[in-house]
Amino acid sequence: MTTQRTVLEVDLAPMAGRRFQPTGFPDLGAAEFDSADGSKCLLVESAQSMANRLEATTWDDATNDQSKELDALPYVRIVTSGDDFLSSSRLEAHRLASAYVMDATIDGRKGTEWLAAELGLAKGRPLDYRAVARVCFKLDPVSLIHGVFFARKEWPWQPKIARAVTGFIEADMVRPAVSGGVKRDLVVNEAGVNAETGKRGTSEGRGSVPYHRVEYTAGKITAYFVVDHAQFRSYGLSEAATALLEALADFEIGSLLDGGLRLRTACDLRVLEMRGQRPDANEAATRIAKLAADCSGELGSMTKAIWSRSK
Repeated sequence: MTTQRTVLEVDLAPMAGRRFQPTGFPDLGAAEFDSADGSKCLLVESAQSMANRLEATTWDDATNDQSKELDALPYVRIVTSGDDFLSSSRLEAHRLASAYVMDATIDGRKGTEWLAAELGLAKGRPLDYRAVARVCFKLDPVSLIHGVFFARKEWPWQPKIARAVTGFIEADMVRPAVSGGVKRDLVVNEAGVNAETGKRGTSEGRGSVPYHRVEYTAGKITAYFVVDHAQFRSYGLSEAATALLEALADFEIGSLLDGGLRLRTACDLRVLEMRGQRPDANEAATRIAKLAADCSGELGSMTKAIWSRSK
C-alpha cells in the first residue's frame, strides 16, 4: 500500500534549565489552550514559523546563496540593477509570489507578466494545477514543499499550492514562570525629558525601567512533522522529480533537528526521543544530487529578478 502521510513525533526539552519562551502573537501573547483532558497546553512554535525554519535550512546566510548541498537546484534570486543581492524565493514570505519578484524585471519583462506567461494563465481556459506545479518545480522546487499563493487580482486565475510539509511544536501540562528585571541607566536614574512633549519618558532610552517577562515550564514538549506524500504525487511530476521533493523534505527536517532548535533567545531545545524514522540530512543531500541529475530536464536554471526601488 502506498504511504499517504509520514508523521514524526519528536520529544524535546530545554537545552539548559526548565524554562522556555514560546512564540507570541500580537494582541494575544502566548497561545495557551486546554486539551481534552483539561490540562493546560501551549503552542510553542506555529506551523507558519516552522515552515520558515525548515526552509531556512536550504539557505546559507554567510554566502547569500542556497546551501551547497542543493547547488543543483534552481531558485529566484532578487538583485538590484547593479547585481547586489537583495533576497530570494527561499527567503521571501510568499516565495515565488513575493512582491519583489512580481515588481522586478525578469528577462526584460515585468515579473507579473513574465510569471503569468510561465504559468500558462489565460482567460477562458481552466486552471491546469499540474502545469502550475511543473513551473514551480522548474523555478524553485522548495516552493512545492511549503506552498505558494499567487493572489493577483489582475490575473484570470490565482493559483494556490498548499503546504505539503507541516511542522509545529506543542507543550503539555504547562505552567507560567514569571520573572523580570530592570533596564538600568548608569548615568541618570530617571527618564529623560522628551523635547517635543516636555514629559519624562523612556522613548529616548534613558532612565531605569523595570520590566516583567513570562516564560513557561512543561511536563512535555513535542515537535510534530507531517509529510504529505499524496500531495507530492498529485503534482504529476516524473518519478525522479517526485522523489526529489521527498528527499528535500527529509533534508530540511533532518537539518533542522541536527542543527538544534534555538527558536529564540530564551527557547533553545534539544531532542530527547523520536517516534518514526529520523531523516538523515547527509543521506538526503546525496539523494538530492542524484535525483536532480535524473530530472534535470524538469529543472530550470537560477532566475535573476532585477528589482528597483523606483518601481
